[in-house]
Amino acid sequence: MPSTDDPTHQSRFAPQASRAMAGMFDDVSGRYDLLNRLMTLGQDGAWRAAMWREVPEEARVVLDLCTGSGVSLPGLRRAGRTVIGMDVSLRMLEHAQDAYGGAGWAPRFACADGFRLPVRDQALSAITIAFGIRNLRPRPLAIAELARVLEPDGTLVILEAAAPRGGAFAPVHAAHLRHVVPALGRLSPDPSAYRYLSDSIFEFGDGTEFERELEAAGFRITTRRSFLLGATRLWTARRSGPALELGHGGQESASSAPAPVHLAMGRAGFAQRSLAERADRDAEAAAWALSQTLVSAALTFALVWGGREFAKSAALLPLSPSHRPLVWLLIGVGVIAFGARTCLLGLRLLRLSARE
Repeated sequence: MPSTDDPTHQSRFAPQASRAMAGMFDDVSGRYDLLNRLMTLGQDGAWRAAMWREVPEEARVVLDLCTGSGVSLPGLRRAGRTVIGMDVSLRMLEHAQDAYGGAGWAPRFACADGFRLPVRDQALSAITIAFGIRNLRPRPLAIAELARVLEPDGTLVILEAAAPRGGAFAPVHAAHLRHVVPALGRLSPDPSAYRYLSDSIFEFGDGTEFERELEAAGFRITTRRSFLLGATRLWTARRSGPALELGHGGQESASSAPAPVHLAMGRAGFAQRSLAERADRDAEAAAWALSQTLVSAALTFALVWGGREFAKSAALLPLSPSHRPLVWLLIGVGVIAFGARTCLLGLRLLRLSARE
């Protein structure tokens, strides 16, 4: 629910508010990725990597809808795969083109409305949407459009921020959304965009209604995951459809006929190359996670040691009584933040090691 009577804020919650969404994201495009990284405690990259892993390696045509500045595109790129980044914000797409565009198998870009995708029926192998599905209202209409362009048994992967579901973490999660997100939004050229972000997450809910909408549109959910104690959720769904489509007179249609032998072999070779590339990426990700875990653990230890030394010598330091609590606050926040980051990175490292 909108938390203000501001007409601009209200217009962003209107059905099919493409123009309002485009204007809002155009305005915040310059610092959008930086603020995302701050608000997700630096974990959004790991969440997107989890989304990439849900896309089948054999997927030949992949659409990243609500692509924004394109940060979800690098992990989708493969030799032999067409990747399309699509968004309603032209300025966001300009950033994406500058960062990830190019020749060869680089992503292609299109500015389009999510309710009227410029894609023929059943043309896509997979669709990914990171932090964008809650901006598409009415959502059942948007999901129906996704089902239209996905091939039978095609894959839909949704990464989205969710409202508190309950439990001990719920009050902290709610406070973060209501207070921290809008406060960080003041660093943006349009702080109202981050009030919208907070309100839209509460409007989206914990994902229960979204799952019902997916199933009503003919999707079957195959994977559910949650990150940061449920603050972000990941769904993988398959578009239901007949394995065999019949044409006139009960004959097998051209779209469902067996692929020529040379094409089938080509796909097998592509899959083998993709698996090798995936192993390389996992190894790189594990090395990065290990280095970041060690750095974060070292910073946590340094802060704990610094706090210990400060406790010993605080009385001898030329600090006013009002400054000492601030030093303790900074040390405490640092220990909690870097300690939590060390744990999260350690868990990610364990998951990557298990995959190998």
